[in-house]
Amino acid sequence: MADLLPQKLRSDARDNRARILEAAREVFAADGLDVPMREIARRAGVGPATLYRRFPTKELLVTAVFTDQMRACYAIVDEGLADPDPWHGFASMVENLFELHARDRGFTAAFTSAFPHAIDFAADRERALRSIAALIRRAQEAGQVRSDVVLDDLVLVLMANSGIRAASPEARVAASRRFAALALRGLRA
Repeated sequence: MADLLPQKLRSDARDNRARILEAAREVFAADGLDVPMREIARRAGVGPATLYRRFPTKELLVTAVFTDQMRACYAIVDEGLADPDPWHGFASMVENLFELHARDRGFTAAFTSAFPHAIDFAADRERALRSIAALIRRAQEAGQVRSDVVLDDLVLVLMANSGIRAASPEARVAASRRFAALALRGLRA
């Protein structure tokens, strides 16, 4: 997708692209991937031609939004790894990933089923799982995470968090925070 963009966009083009991505992120998180491109353009405050100039297909737009979300996930995991306190790094990673997924409302699952070939998920998933496993090991070595916890346990609680349903995004985030606290109590040594 980067090939479709000029190396250096004018400031107004950068602003338009950012508004389009933000509007798409919000719409996809709230309503799923079936929202028409015209609605995304309207919410971004740009014309359909501007939207299609930046993102000729919906798959390219969804891929750009998903790529941003993957970067956010990596940043959360990397921040956890960089934290000098193993428990704090692990706990903040769990809390922040839970919140990101609560705000997301199943976007990742919808994306992978709607556009299964858009991104090489295997490499991304493998990188994320290796980093999360390192966080678990580090916290276990410090005696702060139970010794019987394995990576699949954390994957399981992340999947359970994705199943939280609530009437509003705020209620979903609140429920996710409560679930993160309960999960962390169960994982702590």
